[in-house]
Amino acid sequence: MILLSGPCVIESEENILKIAKELQPYHKDKEIDFYFKASFDKANRTSLHSFRGLGMEEGLRILQRVKEEFGYKIVTDVHETYQVEPVSQVVDMLQIPAFLCRQTDLLVACAKTTCKINIKKGQFLDANAMQYPALKVLETRGCNEATYENAQKHGLYLCERGNTFGYGNLVVDMRNLVFMRAFAPVIFDATHSVQMPTAKDGKTGGDSSMVPYLARAAAAVGVDGFFFETHFDPSIALSDGPNMIQLDQLNTLINTIKKIRAI
Repeated sequence: MILLSGPCVIESEENILKIAKELQPYHKDKEIDFYFKASFDKANRTSLHSFRGLGMEEGLRILQRVKEEFGYKIVTDVHETYQVEPVSQVVDMLQIPAFLCRQTDLLVACAKTTCKINIKKGQFLDANAMQYPALKVLETRGCNEATYENAQKHGLYLCERGNTFGYGNLVVDMRNLVFMRAFAPVIFDATHSVQMPTAKDGKTGGDSSMVPYLARAAAAVGVDGFFFETHFDPSIALSDGPNMIQLDQLNTLINTIKKIRAI
């Protein structure tokens, strides 16, 4: 099982190292292929005044330190093509944010690296349409058909994080996990799936109490991995706090998921 976990954004070096230390059991678990996740920049925040991160240069320095001190594989977001080359020198997996999942130049630039790639499904996109972003990556890597086996061979993953529905809410259609798994291994992003993107105060809201329910459902349907953003105290997190799983609750949820997968 692939597990992507860490804080949403790099708030400080001290905070990152503190959280990274607590995630060591997952790195040591032989059933889990663990990647530490944190963003150096959150380029799609709701407000111009929202905290975005420490920037690429400082963020990559901190992620490199996490890699060296803990031996973790690293995943982080890229938003523009110029970021891809320097970021790929540090991380093991490049993540394409949902709003950018159709951006051809960004996908091709990522595909030209040796990194694995995780493409988040756009909140606006039909699950079956994710075969086309997948094909952009696979064709760049010399493969002309989007299948689970081809994507697995070329290090490509598709990530579900819900669809926009109604006013300021997301809904996860569990059929999407089945549809997308025809094209690539699927990672379920349980924490971003409970976002409420258009909160009235200019900040993204959410309901983290629903994360365990959605994660258990995804495990029962069948996926290849999970994405959980976590923090010591989500109430003071500088980005996506309302969606996060508190660190001391993460182990219980992951153990439950492992039991469901075993069934």
